[in-house]
Amino acid sequence: MSAQDLIFELGTEELPPVALKKLSAALESEFIAGLKNAGLEHGKVISYAAPRRLALLVEGLATRQPDRRMEKRGPAVQAAFDADGKPTRAAEGFARSCGTTVEQLGRMKTDKGEWLVYQVEEKGRPAAELLPEIAETALNRLPIPKRMRWGSSEAQFVRPVHWLLFRHGDDIVPCTLLDAEAGTVTHGHRFHHPEAIEIRTPAEYADRLESEGKVIAHFATRRQNIKGQVEKVAETLGGRADMDDALLDEVTALNEWPVAITGSFEERFLEVPPEALILTMKKNQKYFPLFDGDGRLMNHFITIANIDSPRPEVIAEGNERVIRPRLADAMFFWEQDGRQKLEDHIESLKTVVFQKDLGSMYDKTLRVAALARWIAARTGADESLAERAAMLSRCDLMTHMVGEFADMQGIMGRYQALRDGEPEEVALALEEFYLPRYSGDRLPATPTGIALSLAEKADTLMGIFGIGMKPTGDKDPFALRRAALGLLRIVREHSLAIELDALLAEAETALGERLKNGDARAQVKLFLMERLKVMLADEGVYGRLFEAVAAVQPATLPDLEARIQAVQAFMTLPEAESLAAANKRIRNILKKAKDAIPESVDAGMLREDAEKALFQTLEEMRQKVEPLLAERDYGAALKALSGLRDAVDRFFDDVMVNVDDAALRANRLALLRNLSGLFLRVADISLLQQ
Repeated sequence: MSAQDLIFELGTEELPPVALKKLSAALESEFIAGLKNAGLEHGKVISYAAPRRLALLVEGLATRQPDRRMEKRGPAVQAAFDADGKPTRAAEGFARSCGTTVEQLGRMKTDKGEWLVYQVEEKGRPAAELLPEIAETALNRLPIPKRMRWGSSEAQFVRPVHWLLFRHGDDIVPCTLLDAEAGTVTHGHRFHHPEAIEIRTPAEYADRLESEGKVIAHFATRRQNIKGQVEKVAETLGGRADMDDALLDEVTALNEWPVAITGSFEERFLEVPPEALILTMKKNQKYFPLFDGDGRLMNHFITIANIDSPRPEVIAEGNERVIRPRLADAMFFWEQDGRQKLEDHIESLKTVVFQKDLGSMYDKTLRVAALARWIAARTGADESLAERAAMLSRCDLMTHMVGEFADMQGIMGRYQALRDGEPEEVALALEEFYLPRYSGDRLPATPTGIALSLAEKADTLMGIFGIGMKPTGDKDPFALRRAALGLLRIVREHSLAIELDALLAEAETALGERLKNGDARAQVKLFLMERLKVMLADEGVYGRLFEAVAAVQPATLPDLEARIQAVQAFMTLPEAESLAAANKRIRNILKKAKDAIPESVDAGMLREDAEKALFQTLEEMRQKVEPLLAERDYGAALKALSGLRDAVDRFFDDVMVNVDDAALRANRLALLRNLSGLFLRVADISLLQQ
């Protein structure tokens, strides 16, 4: 079957830069899916994405579908003909639906009988007939939250469409998409080459655009070009550029023909906290800040121009004029905020509502301060520093700097606290208060910051659950999932032996009568455990293992993880499967027992050799295991308990538990409960059984 390359390009107004990569990936995925569904074989697919275009090059695309033999099964022969051999209504109806007669239908034998069948050779359709619908479907399925119309057109897309290049080999794919008629031309750079460029063969698309049109169409190539230019320019200035992936992607999506331009600003602006300057350069201006060898911010930046100007200094001057007022604003806010101390803002927190049922920011601050002090006393932190940090934790929200640059919250608190003469640990805690901000972010490192961050998250979780506003579906306005994950990460990664139940109870007490949901604490605990289960699953701890340990409700997370490790080791032992099954059997027997079960076993009532042996082995094992459990050496405890297997197996082989003698039955149940209880000191291993 013949095959030719295909080029598809949709030319538009400037596409949203943050969405460009996602749109390009979705177009490629949907287009390939359409080709697969249509049965059109092809080779390599290359996607292109630039500010004014989305394109695909499909190498070796078949010019038509392969012929297919279609087979449609009808009624069973037994039901298709009556006793006289005449076609029934079922047979005639099936024939009509296939556009033929009963006499022309075939038969097919299977192990379940003989059936009428309609077979036809379906000729493959030309690709030119299929491609318009494939392209239209792919465009309609792009992740575009809100589509727009333009001019008098009824077409809708993320941005107005100006041209459509759609060529398969030597031929145009005849169609009109989004009111753009397919043709063989593309357009180059808006300023360097706005004229049409005819694409004679699909394979020459990218090279012609770059050489004639001054457009680097391939996203990854353009991104690498920008990265290389920025690194080279930064080196000439004796610095290193801050090129995070998100900024580099956004700048790549903004430029078709990138050219690195350097700019500078007055050194006096470096008196402002560098984070504020970096924020305005990256977020507002899409500049790359520069740092010297010691990691200090330099008074230089690199911007990417979408034009190769004969006078780059003019572009540099223009960018310097734009950035200077923003930096001047930051300096003004810094100087103004310095006229007050952080603690001067505490009273003003009374005017800011956190949540109508949970009070103001001031009310929340008082709760967090008390809780932070409680946590500090249990984690070895300084209680007075934790309380002080909590009282100041929200004060930077009232500063001019944070009012203008919201992302400076916490960071501004740290700088202002140091300027106020607060202890360094308090200052650091004010920034750590917000950590972790996102998945994978760093955690609070100072004892005070740890106590403060935990207190904030516990209060928020208990408060929001306590007024009945727990997350539902994708709605989580108070970021409770992030708070829960942050709390768990802090406790786990710092190995804090703090009891979650006690922490939540303390938060509940502080909230007092504001809580309306009496089950809030249990719900928050379950919410945390569900998140922890997912976290551990990502680390290879499968669900039944987690459930086995969680069932005994370890008080702290370090204790829970120690038990998980012990059970993981236990499961590698040859005795594990048998003992897990025996424990499951014991739990089922105890669950069905209707009699009262004594706390202890009466040795004098033991009759069978097997139950006497189990009792003796169990008592010997208890003496051995108790010291290990006291030291929380769960691994050694379970390894020792594995020695019970032979006695347990013999007991179940030789002893009937549910005998008619009520006293004897109760004594044997007590023996089983004591056996189960010893394992439950570590985990409920019965849950390891499927």
